[in-house]
Amino acid sequence: MRLIKTPITEELQRYVLDNSLREHPVLASIREQTARMPEYDMQIPPIQGQLMALLVQLTEARRLLEIGTFTGYSSTVMALALPADGKITCCDRSRNYTDIARGYWREAGIESKIELLIGDARALTAELLAEGRAENYDIAFIDADKEGYDSYYENCLKLVRTGGLIMLDNMLWAGAVTDSRSSDPDTIAIRRMNEKIHADDRVDQCLLPIGDGLTVARKR
Repeated sequence: MRLIKTPITEELQRYVLDNSLREHPVLASIREQTARMPEYDMQIPPIQGQLMALLVQLTEARRLLEIGTFTGYSSTVMALALPADGKITCCDRSRNYTDIARGYWREAGIESKIELLIGDARALTAELLAEGRAENYDIAFIDADKEGYDSYYENCLKLVRTGGLIMLDNMLWAGAVTDSRSSDPDTIAIRRMNEKIHADDRVDQCLLPIGDGLTVARKR
């Protein structure tokens, strides 16, 4: 069975960007600064950000949860798609990265929409549950340490409302998921998550070959 009909060449990727991408100037600035950092590949690609923003708008989301903020591209693109009274709770362990994000949030005029929590996301999401925020969020986006994905996913299933979305990044892991020679902890964790979500009757799900692989799961 031929699943992907059109090979995604570099030329075709450029065509998609030229004919689809509408990028806010602040997002372009985040991308350009991050591209100069050694960890640049931790940032989502702009076309994925555009899809995530569209999902925020389509679901009329008002409350978002992000696990793994980095320099702020994903939080900014989603916050820009929120209504004026929308809020996004961002969880990250790095003050250095999120200080960069803060500057761009201010520049984009969305700082009032952001609640930033610094620390281990396992503990932070547990604290959100203890505060009574179960089923408080419309969408959660997970893009942090891969070995923590299972814990984040389980907590997000409690924090997201019925009918809400959980999005997980890096679910193709640069193709390592199909390479039997790849057995590092991150690859194993991603493989297990793909298998788990595929079999999970608590959600409806789709693994999309966009960026480094994006899973979108709807909580039943």
